[in-house]
Amino acid sequence: MQFILIGHDGPGGLEIRKATRDAHLAYLAAFGGVVFAGPMLGADGNPFGSVVVIEAADETTARAVFEADPYTRAGLFEMVSVSGFRQVFDKGALVS
Repeated sequence: MQFILIGHDGPGGLEIRKATRDAHLAYLAAFGGVVFAGPMLGADGNPFGSVVVIEAADETTARAVFEADPYTRAGLFEMVSVSGFRQVFDKGALVS
């Protein structure tokens, strides 16, 4: 099943991102279950949050993956939601 994390950065988020980005990317690459991921960008072009969709057996496993992420461990997010996710469109095409 797919799960989506939406995290909104707390104070000092840009500095935390810069300091932990390489570890965050390496962690997600090593996990291997990432469907898609990327930052949410403000009008100034700077990231203010993250969206990560992963494949996981259940919500408990998904939450454990997100909690072990270097961004989460560094205290980047002040608000996080995790929920099941079903992709309906991919590049404009309806998927099953």
